[in-house]
Amino acid sequence: MTAGGNNSNNYRWVILAATTVGLVISNGMAISGIPVFYKPIQTELVGAGVIAADSAQTFIARASVLTFLMSGVFSFVGGWMLRRVKVRTLMVFGTVLLGAGFVIHAVAESARMIYLARFLMGTSLGFVGVTPSVILVSRWFGRRKGMALGILLTGTSIGGFLMPMFFAKLVEAYQWRTAMLIVSGMAWLILLPICLIAIKEPVGLEVDAIETAGSGLSFEQALRSSQFWLFAVAAALIFYTIFVTTQQFILYLQGPTIGLSLAVASLWQSILFALSVSGKSAAGALSDRFTSSRLTLVSTAMMFVSTLALLVAGAPLVFLILYGLGYGATFVLLQRLVAEYFGRRDYERILGAITMIEIVGGVAGGIVTGYLADRSGGDYTTAFYVMTMVTAAAFFCMLTLKVLQKRSEVDASFLDADRSDNETASAVEII
Repeated sequence: MTAGGNNSNNYRWVILAATTVGLVISNGMAISGIPVFYKPIQTELVGAGVIAADSAQTFIARASVLTFLMSGVFSFVGGWMLRRVKVRTLMVFGTVLLGAGFVIHAVAESARMIYLARFLMGTSLGFVGVTPSVILVSRWFGRRKGMALGILLTGTSIGGFLMPMFFAKLVEAYQWRTAMLIVSGMAWLILLPICLIAIKEPVGLEVDAIETAGSGLSFEQALRSSQFWLFAVAAALIFYTIFVTTQQFILYLQGPTIGLSLAVASLWQSILFALSVSGKSAAGALSDRFTSSRLTLVSTAMMFVSTLALLVAGAPLVFLILYGLGYGATFVLLQRLVAEYFGRRDYERILGAITMIEIVGGVAGGIVTGYLADRSGGDYTTAFYVMTMVTAAAFFCMLTLKVLQKRSEVDASFLDADRSDNETASAVEII
């Protein structure tokens, strides 16, 4: 293995830093930060007669869903493309789409133009968001991959912590259109240079050769397994709740039940993401020592209990703590579970497919939550009761997967024992 450049094992830390900052910016802009703009956008468009007042929540939900859906579709596309296209090329293209989406949104005067902008934002995340970053970091890291992914995925939470507060100050100072143009500069002036300069493919990394070429199911074999579809349903349910919490929780806080101001609601949203940083870091480190399936049981249980604390006990602080930690941990563990359940043979395509299904769950969450909020006059309480049932179902799916995994391990041990007995018997006959 040659020393220096992107062949050095030390360069993996540059890759990890670059992709983490990339997620801070890309996800922070397109997913966790943009909800700050929702209220000002609603107010202006309803006042201008562009959207009806009684469908304002649905309009916001549809725009959010479009971004989320496209990020899933193009994560799947990106996973396939990474077998033929360099990661840097893909990420540069994604960055251009992200910046263009924000510029178009800033000058949009119609619902159609806003939908186009949100389409571009979602598409960009398929090329410069979580999936390509996870695949790149997985290629660079071997035995410490869990720790590396834990650090990487804190980028989405750090972006979620920083961006709402930063964007809220920009909106208050410059109004939402000018603020959005300023925000677009983060793609052009920070993310684009990172992609052009720092992102490189691993070459000759001895420590990762076994990791990348590992065994497991092919994409076609995975699709034919019941385990894949049970895992997919669980992931979709989890992302239903993640979408609702990251995109519409801020509207719930500003609604008639809670009634917080934009500044205070943005602070609460930032606290949620800050807590998820700890959950992601802990899950990444622990997944190198314990099975991801066992850890996921704990993290999904925390998500379920948190919703009960919010709606039954009326304890939003307990919700913030438990959900933030549980959601952060689960987000990381889902990436590890793909390799744990299906192996490394076709990791890119299987991860891309799971990501797309996760996004479908998020899309359903956005649509259902927006519809229920409109039916309740802008109150999100009923929608959050539904989220409680969804978190319970997600936990049940993960519990079922764990039971099936345990049963498979027991069956395998019996087969090994039978094989050993047969070999012993054959040896006795020969003797």
